[in-house]
Amino acid sequence: MTADRSDPAERSRLESELAAHHRAAFAWARHCARRSREEAEEVLQMTYLKVLEGRARFDGQSSFQTWLFGVIRHTAADHRRRAVVRDLLFWRLRGEAAQAETAPGAEGRLDAAQQRAVLERALRALPHRQREILLLVFYHELTLEEAARVMRVGLGSARQHYARGKERLRQLLGIRVRA
Repeated sequence: MTADRSDPAERSRLESELAAHHRAAFAWARHCARRSREEAEEVLQMTYLKVLEGRARFDGQSSFQTWLFGVIRHTAADHRRRAVVRDLLFWRLRGEAAQAETAPGAEGRLDAAQQRAVLERALRALPHRQREILLLVFYHELTLEEAARVMRVGLGSARQHYARGKERLRQLLGIRVRA
């Protein structure tokens, strides 16, 4: 059962199944979101969007509820992973900006527009595929698998571009990774 835009009856059946399981799905989403109502709402919305857009397809190998709970679980894990990466990058960049402010001879604090301009220049300096994968993962919040599909490359190639892009971006921005 997939949401096929050309088949209104199929989409209607899918929407009915989602509605029938909504209460249980929300309870499971809260569990997967560590009891956070707001995060559970976001995870469930992302899950429904995946299902209705056909990015998650029910193949009938299990019950609809079992399949839906698996999609919710994976979506919640992706959501948490992205939040952790986003927070780590934010705090790392913030800490390095603070160090630059206190460093002898530093020109002072860059405002947000200047920081954005520096980041945009660094991104433009990356090879096309590296820039594309980083934008898809960090800005558009896609998984590596989704980004690989968008770019029409294999997952291994996407991982390689992602790793090389992050490393090159660190070099361009002068960010040192602490061991």
